[in-house]
Amino acid sequence: MRISIICFSLTGYMTAEDLQKDLQGKGYTAEIYKKSKYLDDSIAESTGIWAGRHFETDDAIIFVGACGIAVRSIAPYVASKKSDPAVLVIDECGKFVISLLSGHLGGANELTLEVAELLGAVPVVTTATDLHHRFAVDVFAKKNCCGIQNMKAAKEVSAALLAGEPVGFYSEFPWTGKLPEGLEESSEDTQDKPEIGIAVTIHPTCKPFTSTVQIIPRVVTLGMGCRRNKEADVIEKEASVCLADADIYSQAVEKLTSISIKKDEVGLQKLAEDWKIPFITFEEEELSHAEGEFTPSEFVKKITGVNNVCERSAVLGAEQGRLIKNKTGRNGVTTALALRNWEVHFE
Repeated sequence: MRISIICFSLTGYMTAEDLQKDLQGKGYTAEIYKKSKYLDDSIAESTGIWAGRHFETDDAIIFVGACGIAVRSIAPYVASKKSDPAVLVIDECGKFVISLLSGHLGGANELTLEVAELLGAVPVVTTATDLHHRFAVDVFAKKNCCGIQNMKAAKEVSAALLAGEPVGFYSEFPWTGKLPEGLEESSEDTQDKPEIGIAVTIHPTCKPFTSTVQIIPRVVTLGMGCRRNKEADVIEKEASVCLADADIYSQAVEKLTSISIKKDEVGLQKLAEDWKIPFITFEEEELSHAEGEFTPSEFVKKITGVNNVCERSAVLGAEQGRLIKNKTGRNGVTTALALRNWEVHFE
C-alpha cells in the first residue's frame, strides 16, 4: 500500500514521523509532505493541487491536521467509492484517527483501526455496518478480490441487514467459513427467497433476486491467437465478442495468454494494456503439456509446433483450470476461455 501523509505544523510533523516509522515497519510505503512556512522543505503547491495529484497515484492519503483542510482539499476529486483512495484525518497530537473517505472499498476503515493502534489513538469510524457489526458486502468483495456490479443493490443489501430483514446469498463457486448473520443461502430456482440478495458470479445474466448485487471474481483467462500484425481494434472486438457469447463479465478476466512467438504482437499488448490485465505467453513445450482435450488444427501446429494455442494457453493461465469456452476463430483471431478453481471465503 502506498500512503502519503501531509502535515501542517511542527507538532503534526512529529506525529507524522512517528506514524511513518510504524507504517514502514509494517511494510507500507509511506512518505511525509509538509505544508507550512514554519517547516523546512514545505511543498510549494496548494494542498488542493497536492491532493489531486495523490488521488491519482496513492492507495491512501492521511491528513495530520483539521478535518476542514482535508475536506476542502479532496472535494474536487471525490468520484466513486470504487476508485477513490482511502482518506484519513489525524489530529496533530495523534489522539484521534478518523476514517473520512472510502471506508470499505478503499480500505479507510481498516487502515484507521490499524493507525489508531499504532499511535495509541481513538479510531473514529462512522459507517453503519461497522457500528452495528453487520456484514458489509463491499468489504466482503474487496477481501475476496472481487468487483461489484450494481452499487444501488449493494446499498439495499446494507439497509436490509441493518433493518433485520433477510438477504439472499447465491454463489456459482464453493464457499468456506460460516455464512454471516442475516444472509440466507439461496439457489437460482428457489421459490421462496428474499427479494434482495448477493450473487457471486461471472455471468451478467445471473440475477437470482429481484434486486441483485453481483460480486465478480477475477478468475477467467482469455487465451488468444492471431495472424501476424493483426489490427488492434479487430483483436479487441473479437475479445469482447468472445466474452459476450459466453455471457462472461470483462471484469472477471484476470489474464490474457498466448504463445511466446506472439509476445511482441502489438494488438495483444494493447488489449492487455486497455483491459489492465497481464499478458502472459508460454513456450511451445509448455503448451504441449497443458492438460485437457483441445480443438486440433494442423495449420496452427505447422506454424507454432502445437495444435492449439488459445485453448492451451487459457488452461495454463488458469492454473490448469477448465475450459468454459472452446476455440472460436474469426477475422484472423482465435479466442478461448478457461476458469481457475476458486472459492469464496467467509471469516
